[in-house]
Order: sequence, then C-alpha cells, then structure tokens
Amino acid sequence: MNDALLESVRQKAADHVSVFERYFEENQAPIVRAAEVIAKMYRNDGRLFTMGNGGSSCDAAHVAVEFLHPVTAGRPALTAINLTTDIAMMTAVSNDVGYDHVYVRQIIAQGRKGDCLIGMSTSGNSENLIRAFAKAREMGLTTIGLAGMSGGEMAKAGLDACLIVETDSIHRIQECHVATYHILWDLVHTLLADDRGGSAIMGENA
Repeated sequence: MNDALLESVRQKAADHVSVFERYFEENQAPIVRAAEVIAKMYRNDGRLFTMGNGGSSCDAAHVAVEFLHPVTAGRPALTAINLTTDIAMMTAVSNDVGYDHVYVRQIIAQGRKGDCLIGMSTSGNSENLIRAFAKAREMGLTTIGLAGMSGGEMAKAGLDACLIVETDSIHRIQECHVATYHILWDLVHTLLADDRGGSAIMGENA
C-alpha cells in the first residue's frame, strides 16, 4: 500500500508538471496581454472585480487580496472588489431570482465603464459567471476569464481574454489558475512601476 501511495504522489506531481508546462507555453502571450489590459485599467482609475464558485470563489478572494495587500515592499495597494463576500446579497438574490444572478446584480450596481471583471471556473460553464460577463461587456468593462477543460461557454462568450487550462483534472486546473493570477499580479505591478519610472524587477514573494 505504501508503495502504491508513493507512486500516486509521483504520478500526480508528473501530471502537474506536464499540464503546467503545456499551459504556460501556450498562454505566455495571452497572459502578458491580460496583464497589459489590467494595468491600463488601473492607469485610468478603474477597479478590479473578481468572482467564482466553490474553490474558484476562494481564488476570487485570493486575487482581490493580492491587489489590495501587496506582499512585495514598495508596491502600492490597488482597488480590487471580491464579489463573493457579501452573503446577504448573494442569499437574497439566490432566494428571490436565482443563483444565476448573484454576480450580474452586483455588476449592475457597482460596475462602471473602464473597470475589469475577472471570473474563474474550472469547467467554463458557470451560468452566473457567463451572465455577469455578458452584462459587464454591455456596460464597457474589460472581461478576463480563467477556465479549464475545453473552456466551455466561457470560451464562446467573447471575453477580452480567456485563459484555458486544457485538462480534465480540476486540481491541475486550479493549480494553474493560482500561478496565473500570481503572475498577472506581478506583471501588472511591473508595468505600473515602469509608468512611475520605478524598478521593473519582477517580485518573487507572490
């Protein structure tokens, strides 16, 4: 049994490396473009919104806190609003009109042209994210999706950027998503530092 468990660890680690390397090889340029979009949004005094369900709601919270509370000295706090936090809002909307509307209602109330909305879904098929993305695009927000598998409906939603981890393993998808938004955070601060004439050295603490 112990040998089988050790082999399982090796196989999972190997799968992680394989998926990780393939995803980042295919998505280097799209990740840079997404970072440029977010940096442009901040230059124009926009605000970042994040959303997700289940484990991806934890990722949405993680993205927001990275921007709100930078861990690298000398990098400024940037506005980021996690749409998964307001339990009263989410339960009210779910009870009254359905869970598919929990994010779109918040975007209608809080979003404005020039803001940016990031949504994460391992399947790419979360209806509440798709509805919020559609409304955000209608309102003039920039939209960025992190998805997995084939990208699902998110890949067809006309987002400004859709980064897809092409594997059926939810764990590998989530692992790539974490690394992606850490890299996005770092690239955005590098681009904004260039604007200020500051250091463009990549942070290593994120």
